[in-house]
Amino acid sequence: MTHMPKDPHAATGTATVSAQDSGAAPAPLIDPFARAITYLRVSVTDRCDFRCVYCMSENMNFLPKKELLTLEELDAMSTAFVRLGVRKLRITGGEPLVRKGIMTYFQAMSRHLDSGALDELTLTTNGSQLERFAADLAACGVRRVNISLDTLDEAKFARVTRWGRLPQVLRGIDAAQQAGLRVKINTVALKGFNEDELFALQAWCAERDMDLTFIEVMPMGDLGNEDRIGQYWSLTDLQARLAERFTVTELAERSGGPARYVRLEETGQKLGFITPLTHNFCESCNRVRLTCTGELYMCLGQEDMADLRAPLRARPDDAAHLEQAIRAAIRLKPKGHDFDYSRQEVAGQMTRHMSHTGG
Repeated sequence: MTHMPKDPHAATGTATVSAQDSGAAPAPLIDPFARAITYLRVSVTDRCDFRCVYCMSENMNFLPKKELLTLEELDAMSTAFVRLGVRKLRITGGEPLVRKGIMTYFQAMSRHLDSGALDELTLTTNGSQLERFAADLAACGVRRVNISLDTLDEAKFARVTRWGRLPQVLRGIDAAQQAGLRVKINTVALKGFNEDELFALQAWCAERDMDLTFIEVMPMGDLGNEDRIGQYWSLTDLQARLAERFTVTELAERSGGPARYVRLEETGQKLGFITPLTHNFCESCNRVRLTCTGELYMCLGQEDMADLRAPLRARPDDAAHLEQAIRAAIRLKPKGHDFDYSRQEVAGQMTRHMSHTGG
């Protein structure tokens, strides 16, 4: 049994309450490997209006709505993390913008931007609802959005998303840029699907002044008949192809997360690579993930989680009680994930779908 270091700041509820009463800032969240937790990803729904082949099965069974955190509970949970030193909130799903009333939550979180307690409020989206919500998001203090887009071919887009419509997403991207949001495109590298669009996607993003990040497909959830190993396209191969056409300079920039960045000298464009399989990013991990049901996953690639919904609902007006539960969870954060395709089998596959954890 692994012995976890004792958290000196979680000794008693009384100490936490007195710190709150005195107005003193609580001690930051530090995991057992001396990593400060400053980034929270919040999944606000497991539902989505797409059914991307690497993310969901076509006939998904979604959670009963009573199991989801209410918008007020999402506010309370997020606020607790901000008080404990989280500086960045990324809102995910499912598709976050299909959650009914979700702008109420964004408006609530904007107060932490206004107070200076939070540095950034952002979201990852499929873009389908941005035409409707981009201006409202900007008004709430959102400055950047990540948009998932794997192809510029309308027929291929319909095939990979099953239910998606490319023109709707492109209008959403237009709306985001018109609202002043900085757009980053996230593209999952899929062997035999978008290999031939590598340079088309790169050029399109350069023309529109959008950043681009390529992501290796991750082994999460039972997708039915999809062949994950067949989908897997190593980003090492992708980078080698880019180097045949461009002068590629590695950048020192790090976000504390999975992305490594390069600059294409001929265009000045910044590209990111998220490579959990070929190069893991665990040693600098500064994030945890809250699901829409209040489960806190300390690692995307591990099954261990802590139930934060129970303490929140048991004592909804006791912030110290929730903070103690959060600290106890952070003490369980593992050193690294468990993704592996090396044996030509989906070893280390997570049983939950990406839409449950929020990526």
